[in-house]
Parts: sequence; C-alpha cells; structure tokens
Amino acid sequence: MRRILILGTALGLLMGTAARAEDLTFAVAGPLTGPLATIGDQFRQGAQAAADAINAKGGVMGRQIKLQFEDDQCDPKQAVSVANRITAAGIQFVDGHACSGSSIPASAVYAENGTLMMSPASSNPVMTDDAAAKGWTNIMRLYTRDDAQGAFIGPWIAKEYAGKNVAVLHDKTAYGQGVADAVRATMNDSGLTEVLYDGINAGEKDYNALVTKLKDAKVDVVYFGGYHPEAGLILRQAAEQNYKFQLIMPDSIASPEFWQVAGPAGEGTMFVFPSDPQAKPEAKEAVEKIQAGGFKPEGFTLFSYAVIQAFAQGIERAGSDDPTKVAEALKNGQPIDTVVGSVTFDEKGDLKNASYDINRWSNGNYAPIAQ
Repeated sequence: MRRILILGTALGLLMGTAARAEDLTFAVAGPLTGPLATIGDQFRQGAQAAADAINAKGGVMGRQIKLQFEDDQCDPKQAVSVANRITAAGIQFVDGHACSGSSIPASAVYAENGTLMMSPASSNPVMTDDAAAKGWTNIMRLYTRDDAQGAFIGPWIAKEYAGKNVAVLHDKTAYGQGVADAVRATMNDSGLTEVLYDGINAGEKDYNALVTKLKDAKVDVVYFGGYHPEAGLILRQAAEQNYKFQLIMPDSIASPEFWQVAGPAGEGTMFVFPSDPQAKPEAKEAVEKIQAGGFKPEGFTLFSYAVIQAFAQGIERAGSDDPTKVAEALKNGQPIDTVVGSVTFDEKGDLKNASYDINRWSNGNYAPIAQ
C-alpha cells in the first residue's frame, strides 16, 4: 500500500509538472508603481484581457497563456534587473517595456538570451535601429517611432503656427528628448524655428522659473517631449501666473491622470496618438469586455493587448514557441490580426504604415480634432 501511495504521488507530481509545462508564460514589463503607474496598469489590463480571450478560445496550439507581471518603474537600472529576472526564469516572450529609457538597456539582456521582446509603447528609433545594426532579430515594437511621429506633427506645427513663437522642451529622457528632437527637426525643415529649446528635470515640483522663461520669451506654443506629471504641473503653474500657451505633447498624456494633475489649466492641450484603436471594429469586443470590468482601455491598453495577440499568432504561424522562429514568422510580410487593426512588421521589427490623430483635451476628456 505504501508503495502504491508513493507511486501515485510521484505520478501526480509528474502529471502536474507536465500540465504546467504546457502553459505558455509571457512576461509583461512596465511601470506598475511610481509616477507612471497609469501606463503600467494599461499594460496589465490589456495583456490580461488578451490572455483571457485567447485562453477562452482554447489557447495557443492547445496551450494556455499565463502572465508574469514585472515592475521596472520606468527606471533603466530596474529594467535591466527585471530583464535578468525574466530570462533567468526561462520566459521567452516579453510584452514590454514602456519607457524607451527602459526598453533600450533591457533589450540587450533579451538579445543575449534569445528572448523575444515586443514593446507596446517605446517609440525611440534607437531601440530597433541599434538592434538591427547588431544583428539582433528578436527586438520588436507594436507601436510607432518618434521619427514617424515627428514627420507627422512637425510640419503641422510649422503650418498652423507660422509667425508664432514656438518653444521645444523635453525631459532629458530617451523618450522625451527623442520625440522632441524628431519634432523639432521636421518643424525646422518646414520653415519654423523655435525661439527656445530647453530640457527640464523630471520629477521636480516647481517649474515657475521655466514658466517665467517662457513668458519672457513671449512663447505662444510649447511642444513638450515628456510625461503627464510634469506637463500638468507646468500648465498649472503657468495659470497661476495668468499665462496661457498652447501645449502640444506626444502620446504620453493619453491618460486621465493628466487632467487630474493639470485640472482646468489643461483645457485645449493637444497631443499626437496613433489613430484611436478603441474606435476600430476589430477592438469592439475587447473594449466592451474591458469596460465591463470597470477599466477604460485608453492609452497603451490595446497595444499591450495586441502584443499578446501577436505572440500567439506568431507561435501558431511558426508552429513553434522558439522565439527566433516566432520573430521570423512575424516579420514575413503577412499581416497579423489585432485589436489595433491588421499590422505588419518590417525587417527591423517596426510597424509599417502607422497613422496618427491629433487629440485635444477638453473638460477632462480628449477626442481627435478635424485636420
């Protein structure tokens, strides 16, 4: 009887191990805590909704998706630690990271370990350009690039605000300065030169000196490459000085927290974002289910969802969970069906044919403007 019990226990353990081995584990890495935790929550909600939907339909080649969430706080050093923890655990697919300053250093760890990383938010061209130059084939993004965003909004600013005093600011991060420089270059090429170009220190609470500098330069329009906490504070402190300028931002302020910080001072703020995925017919079911759970799938939510979809379809297309083969399958020129639409990747792992909206904040909500 004792022998039977031992054999039964051993068999149960083996069966449990086999069942666990059948699961596909994907990591989701982003700022789950800290000042940019809203973005991390968008990552979490989108990835989990995608995994749940795919699992409900039988999973990936009969295997269920499991998610492991990792917090990098959008800090480069923390991102490298997270990347090392993910690869040490044997996880071969990463939905992340968010901030370019985190994704770029983390990508080296993933490349060394053969892990497929696909960011749903990082836009700095360096991430995929350097990877391609080094022969890394497993670094991708299901999002747009700063140079593409710059090519879209820079000429528009030059046309719309010809003859106005425009300032270009950034927060000295890989993301913020990268997108600000891309916009500045195309704006200059289109005939408008800024009256002020400056960097701020992210995380500060007092930007009154900056506001005074903008006021003295009679700045009418500010393009700021940065995030919502600093943008909101700058606007509030400008309002306290009875000074109003048109603020234009990149995609980072597609979050209700921007209005929570800025309040009425945020009225009229504009920002560029990829054409709203919530409005796409492919996203209808996902949007309804996420909203039913009490979460609004704005910002990067659906891009994170789409990364999980891309991993699943890539594995099925490759007939393997080998991340190198999956990356090759995703870049074979055939479209992937996602909640953000049908997407294809180029040889670097970047999205092809990105499109954008210019959105305007008003009374706590934002919507695209007519162009």
